[in-house]
Amino acid sequence: MFRYNVNMGRPREHNEATRAALRTAAEQIVAKGGPAAVSVRAVAEAAGTTTRAVYSLFGSKEGLLIDALAQSAFEFLADGVAAVPESDDPIADLIAVGPQVFRRLVLEHPALYRIAFQRIVPGFRAGPEVTAARSRAWAGLNAKVQRLEDAGLLRHLTVPEAAMTFNAMLEGLANGELRGAILRVLPEGDEERAWRNALATVVRGFTATM
Repeated sequence: MFRYNVNMGRPREHNEATRAALRTAAEQIVAKGGPAAVSVRAVAEAAGTTTRAVYSLFGSKEGLLIDALAQSAFEFLADGVAAVPESDDPIADLIAVGPQVFRRLVLEHPALYRIAFQRIVPGFRAGPEVTAARSRAWAGLNAKVQRLEDAGLLRHLTVPEAAMTFNAMLEGLANGELRGAILRVLPEGDEERAWRNALATVVRGFTATM
């Protein structure tokens, strides 16, 4: 006789759809009330699942906040940088990373940015998945800068040095954008042009002769 397996065809209880729903719920809660507003129960209820799902997929509240949301931020950047089209102008392509990728993260997912870059979660310690996602994002930015070097445009800095300088400006602009009207830094209604001008100034420094 054949023995019927009662588990055959049963969907996985905690699959990628559940993981995505929990990430989205946690991000929304952080955006409204900060990390202190996050609890395993609140996230589970907002995602329409159980606390067991949170522990099964992320291990803890901290795992959800840090490993999941910080990882999401760096994955957004890595995927975005990779998606920026390459033209015959490596300078324009590098500058495009700012408004097309980094600024989009700030505008569309400010909670993710704050967790990944402003360390608003106490005791933030990046796990291997977060580190891997960050490395992929960093490699993508370095590849854009490498094109300047390949074109003979990087005059007096190494690729890592130029990438670090460019990233510093990205983070400075992002912080200014997040201020909004509070002690405003970027011109209201003209923020994207301010991003492009600031980044263009940095890149001109890379390509200038000493």
